Amino acid sequence: MSQQTSETPPATGQLDLAGEFLDRQTPLSRVRNVLHRYPAASPAIVLIIAIIAFGAINERFLYPNNLSLILQQVAVVGTLALAQTLVILTAGIDLSVGAAMILASMVIAQVSANNGVPAVPALIAGLFAGLAAGALNGFLVTRLRLPPFIVTLGTLNIFVALTLLYSKGATIRGSELPELLTVTGLPISIGDVRITVGVVVMLALYVVLAYILGKTAWGRHVYAVGDDKEAARLAGISVNRVLMSVYLVGGVILAIGAWVQIGRTNAASPNAGVDLNLDSITAVVIGGTSLFGGRGVVWGTLLGALIVGVFRSGLSLAGLDVLYQTLAVGVLIIVAVSVDQWIRKVRS
Repeated sequence: MSQQTSETPPATGQLDLAGEFLDRQTPLSRVRNVLHRYPAASPAIVLIIAIIAFGAINERFLYPNNLSLILQQVAVVGTLALAQTLVILTAGIDLSVGAAMILASMVIAQVSANNGVPAVPALIAGLFAGLAAGALNGFLVTRLRLPPFIVTLGTLNIFVALTLLYSKGATIRGSELPELLTVTGLPISIGDVRITVGVVVMLALYVVLAYILGKTAWGRHVYAVGDDKEAARLAGISVNRVLMSVYLVGGVILAIGAWVQIGRTNAASPNAGVDLNLDSITAVVIGGTSLFGGRGVVWGTLLGALIVGVFRSGLSLAGLDVLYQTLAVGVLIIVAVSVDQWIRKVRS
């Protein structure tokens, strides 16, 4: 008697139905998938709506001089937010960026004004100050394995104290500095809009960093470390080396931000930029970069910085008290984090 072998035919009808069920998406889930794929989409939509709304409330909002002022105000925060973006992409946070930038600005100004050093060596001294600040944060995070939040909370106070001790609390005016150190405050006319050299420097940094993060192996490693450190380690990525490099690159960006800050205010003050640490985090979060790491783009950060500037300007022109401006920014942060949590649930 011959043994017959038979295979059970696949229930193709059932599989097709199951596939159709899994592939079925609601309009809301499609929106979530799009926002997951394009992190800068949500801040872009918010920015467009805000501009239209504030322009309708007060026509002066759309005047070239007001738009110019918003761009100039964004220059410093937008630069700091770049350094903050790198850290947050690795699932960390840096509470010391503003304090480190002010320290670097005082080093630049003090070395030039009080020691008679030319502008270029003074800028290099500021660059080393920024690198030292980044190296300290990176060392404590990678070697001592301390949480970035605690590390940068501590170095925030260290940098503030060092700045006051080094500068003796004195402000150095732009008239005491070489022209190169204040050139970032010079206006540039583009039609009816007047921006500054500092805005151009900030935009150049965004172009460079966008290319590095999107087109280089280092950029892919930054995203991998932020997405899953253990998986990145198993894939052969030196996690500590990537983290240290992130803080060092951030230190360089902070030094450039110090140069932009000196030109923006035409002075170097140890008491400047009290809210810059939180403003940089706000720009990054509103810009769609996930606080959990591994997702976000630098252009979203720029949009986030612009959103904060637009809201503050628009609410001011609407006649609302500055407290309502702060309230609006706080609401934006909570909404942005909530949207991020919702987007992270997307089915991969």
